[in-house]
Amino acid sequence: MSSSDIVVEGLTFQYPGGDEPVLRDANLRIEPGEFTAVVGGNGSGKTTLCKTFNGLIPHFFEGRFDGRVSVAGTDTRESDVADLSRTVGYVFQDFENQLVQETVRDDVEFAPLNYGLDDYAERATRALELVGLDHLDDRFVWELSGGQQHLVALAGVLAMDPEFVFVDEPAAQLDPQNARETYEQLRRLHEDHDKTVIVIEHHSEFIADYCEEMVLVSDGGVAWKEPVEIGLNRLDDLAAHDIHPPQVTGIAADLPTGAGRLSDGRYPVTVGEAAEAFPSPGRGEQPRAADGGSDRGSSPGDGSDAPLVTLDGVGHGYPTLREGYNRVLDGVDLDLYAGDRVALVGANGAGKSTLLRLVTGLESPDEGTVTVLGQDTSETLPETLADDTVYIHQNPEEMFVEDTVRKDIGYYLKNRGDPDVDERVDEIVDYLDLEEFADRDGRLLSLGQQRRASLGIGLATDPTVVLLDEPTGSLDLQSRREVTGMLRKAESRVETVVIASHDLQLVAGWADRVVVMGEGEVLADAPPGVVFDDPDLLARTGLRRPQVVELSDRLGVAPAALTADELVGRLSGDAPTEARADGRGGGRRTDGEATGGGDRR
Repeated sequence: MSSSDIVVEGLTFQYPGGDEPVLRDANLRIEPGEFTAVVGGNGSGKTTLCKTFNGLIPHFFEGRFDGRVSVAGTDTRESDVADLSRTVGYVFQDFENQLVQETVRDDVEFAPLNYGLDDYAERATRALELVGLDHLDDRFVWELSGGQQHLVALAGVLAMDPEFVFVDEPAAQLDPQNARETYEQLRRLHEDHDKTVIVIEHHSEFIADYCEEMVLVSDGGVAWKEPVEIGLNRLDDLAAHDIHPPQVTGIAADLPTGAGRLSDGRYPVTVGEAAEAFPSPGRGEQPRAADGGSDRGSSPGDGSDAPLVTLDGVGHGYPTLREGYNRVLDGVDLDLYAGDRVALVGANGAGKSTLLRLVTGLESPDEGTVTVLGQDTSETLPETLADDTVYIHQNPEEMFVEDTVRKDIGYYLKNRGDPDVDERVDEIVDYLDLEEFADRDGRLLSLGQQRRASLGIGLATDPTVVLLDEPTGSLDLQSRREVTGMLRKAESRVETVVIASHDLQLVAGWADRVVVMGEGEVLADAPPGVVFDDPDLLARTGLRRPQVVELSDRLGVAPAALTADELVGRLSGDAPTEARADGRGGGRRTDGEATGGGDRR
């Protein structure tokens, strides 16, 4: 046994007050120098398992702890968290909680400084350069976007130069470019600095492209550990645990028997492998539509109907203590119409969340006007706008104020004196299938359940416009399906649904308008096929095409398929299952597949 292993032997752990152990007789060995992904459905115990690696369990989270966990030869029960942190660097899923200083540099310097390391400043500089935040080192942490804060947390870990680097959801809240750059940085740590890297990840495309080993946690135990290319081919196991395979792997499995397999009998797990394995599209090709029009049947803003929401010359920013003012939006013009399914995309800090808050009236523009259903948001109370415009937070737990979901759904209705609160609540609970947890505290639900419940809170007022910020972030397959089913139900009750999302597979399969934001303005407003067919725009904004679009391009399928079902039909020579206004066939798949793509090196 190597002294640099992580070894878990017969581990059982039960939280205080829990009815059952979260971990039961779990066994695992992670060899030195591995790049390992830990996967499992929400609530499977994978995060609890990994928190034993740095001693958070049992030293911080107490409970019944049986068995043994050793890291680099040290029994974690015999060493405290502070000592273990020099060996195991840990970036939490709720990374905001580990940002403890006011400025970026001070936060990254915090750990080495408090350990009395003389080179703490140099360590911080190297770490910030590694994550690409050296130009923001004097910024206050609260001035940063969520994705930038995530990178600060990673830099704080790297400043200690740990032997093991553990990151819970590396791509969480990051735009596609920053997510991939984060993984590239983890790859460099692994390959160039011999670090053992462990990630918890729902995005299997990143696992395929970067990781070597894959661990499945199921019902509190380790079901198996396999090389990535083998683990991602265990499709029955993945499906049983709500883990989606890479998009190309799912496509291969849906093709006629043998048509999508590699020479060794495996399904491909990267775009590069799929391009070698898949058949010629042949008669599945279709002519490209000349206009690339949206499903609305008319271009946005063509005057065929009146917009529900209008942004006219909107400028907005935030005061900073050092620079005075940080402009986020600059002269934005945008109209949203009834029937639109709009996706806001762009890099972290591009202003997507800011735009949503402006539409709700929670913030007022510094310049220009925002009009919602004929009301100027600067002259209308947010409470009034909330009757017709609902904002579902990126962190849904912020929407829970009562001790049950049922009470939360009726909270706003009750406060405004609605005479039929109970009937309305029952209707929403039934419509969104919330019965199983309607009488539970929303703050104690899984993230996918929280997102469904938060939509119930929003739909209670029978709004016209629903705005959702990152609706599929950090969700397993089943939860993502719940959320995308939630989107379908929402659009059947409201006139316009707008999401801000980094999940470009969701965007490709659900949206009919993609609004690309960057540099303070709207850079493009077009159907998804048009956006993904513009290499200059993608390069300028750091967006990456979903695997299905990338694979279509490599196979010469034109126009590119936007969903897995569509490409399967095209490769199989089947007729399109749904004609699109832009000339593309294929059903609109809304299973919430994660963004990703690219080749594993």
